[in-house]
Amino acid sequence: MCILIVKDSNKVISNDILVASAHINQHGLGVLWLDNWRVTYHDSNDYVVLDTDRPFIAHFRFATIGKISRENCHPFNINDDEILFQNGTVHNLGNKDKTDTQHMAELLKDIPKDRWCEVLEMTECRFVTANLKERTYELYNEYDWIEHDGINYSKENVLNQTLVAVYGTLKKGYSNYHHHLSTAKYVGPGETLDKYPLIIDGLPYLLNKQGVGNYVEVDLFLVDNDTFKMLDQLESHPTWYYRERINIDTKDGTVMSAFVYFNDTVDDTGVHHKTYTQEVSGHSYYDDEVVFHDSCSCIEPIVTRDTYLDELYCDACYLTVHTHQDEINPNDLDVTYESIKI
Repeated sequence: MCILIVKDSNKVISNDILVASAHINQHGLGVLWLDNWRVTYHDSNDYVVLDTDRPFIAHFRFATIGKISRENCHPFNINDDEILFQNGTVHNLGNKDKTDTQHMAELLKDIPKDRWCEVLEMTECRFVTANLKERTYELYNEYDWIEHDGINYSKENVLNQTLVAVYGTLKKGYSNYHHHLSTAKYVGPGETLDKYPLIIDGLPYLLNKQGVGNYVEVDLFLVDNDTFKMLDQLESHPTWYYRERINIDTKDGTVMSAFVYFNDTVDDTGVHHKTYTQEVSGHSYYDDEVVFHDSCSCIEPIVTRDTYLDELYCDACYLTVHTHQDEINPNDLDVTYESIKI
């Protein structure tokens, strides 16, 4: 785990990459600033310090060896002038208190510098050494680094993540969450930084009218490229819902830029909601002795037969409603176009 970022230019890293780096690696942040060659240490959630054109080398930690503490955040001193960053694990080094990186730094202190490359590249880890006095640095196992937009990353898992804010059936625990976002990285709750009108007409619709309505409650997720494409398909982007970036205010006061799906096809009724809620149930619904699986989580689901597709769906949220397999055949139900409230 962990991620090393080497940025020696005035380019600014995207919000999505910084959020992904922090939320995947939550155990501390160490930064060497390349404009003054000073080291600072932070909580991972303080990633906003890297939203800058200042050059730096940064390490977000995910603890594998050694306890979670500020003392175990990278970089570590090799000697009075030189420091070491590492991404990867050297399994025969370190213990429950000391990281393998600190142990490696202690070993390098007693090894001639012209042999550091030989020693460090015996592993599959990515390393950076920096000389604070001479103001130089060096990358090791350089062919394993990922160059993206002129910036070096020690791994690519933070590069294919996009921050999405959801306000309807995709919210954590809700009906579409289980189908589409249960494996995504949950960042946390938030609300729109600006007011927007949230209309609920069976489904929730967020209108793109900034300054009107309420600060709408959302859930934030980091999604990979495949999940992002799937969400576009689910929302019929851009023909029905369409996505745009807006600012989201998180519970800790951090402002994040995230995609949200708007829909301007419905009329503004003037009834603006702050949040959309579903009753998340763990039981099934019953109509006489027919058991319906709770793929729909509406408080009052309305089961309807779609005779064209030959399937049952909830007329309140449009999700397909399945009967328990091997218990009943939907074709045996005496349902046509009428809705049955259960």
